[in-house]
Amino acid sequence: MDLWVAITLAAAFSQTLRTALERRLANTELMAIEAASVRFCFAVPFAWLYVGYLAINNFDFPNINYAFLGYVFSGALPQIFGTFFLLRAFETRNFTVGTAYSKTETMQIVLFGLLLLGETITWSAFVGILVSFFGVLLLSSRQGWRQILSQGPGIAGWFGIATGACFGLAAVCYRAASLSLPEGEFFVRAAMTVAAATTIQMIVMVLYLGFWGPKLCGEKNSIIRVARTWRSSVWVGLAGMIASTGWFTAMTLEKAALVRALGQIELLFTLLFTVFLFRERISAIELTGSAFIVLGLLVLVLY
Repeated sequence: MDLWVAITLAAAFSQTLRTALERRLANTELMAIEAASVRFCFAVPFAWLYVGYLAINNFDFPNINYAFLGYVFSGALPQIFGTFFLLRAFETRNFTVGTAYSKTETMQIVLFGLLLLGETITWSAFVGILVSFFGVLLLSSRQGWRQILSQGPGIAGWFGIATGACFGLAAVCYRAASLSLPEGEFFVRAAMTVAAATTIQMIVMVLYLGFWGPKLCGEKNSIIRVARTWRSSVWVGLAGMIASTGWFTAMTLEKAALVRALGQIELLFTLLFTVFLFRERISAIELTGSAFIVLGLLVLVLY
């Protein structure tokens, strides 16, 4: 198994844990936007601890350049906007449609990778992405993919497409940021990118919650509310940092399109959690979607 494959699988599993913990916060203690800020704010200390650990162990750190900073900013901000768009999609009646269209991220990454980095993928990899995307579409819509396609995007769908575009752009920019560093081990460059990106995102989210949050979502003292949940939020931050470190490390080694396509296995992890932890039954369409995802990922990895 290639190293980037193993790292991506670990990142997807960590992100599944983070999402489960984050949903618990959103359902019990915080508003959705406040819970979303947790993934950024509480990941920062762990990201810098990881950088410190590498520094203590005498790993060489490359010099930061303007290209690195530009790519990090260009990745960090779209990731925040993507989170906002996804939350807006959830607020609509057709949130399932929004979720399904947000999964076009993997398709859009191929385009962004070509435009920004001049990277292409093989035809077999593209076929694998298409097959797994169809499986994701089935899993994302319990109402059936025909209904999604017949309805058209609608407002929820456009929010979903915007989400996919933002996340796709962020992934390619993070890879570009890591590759722009002139030297250093791949995991050192990835660690620097994670620390820089999460720090930028924390600053933006604190400013948002402190100044614009009360006007836009009607909640005062959002920062205090988030801080009071630190006992739960610290685990969200840890899981999020591990996931981000995995994604960034894998994307330093391999094209972002392939990494994020393989990362769709996160949906299978979520399905397994649903069956074995929550004892819920899954439908035939979910089983079919899972089979397509597995088939697509096998084509992606093996060919």
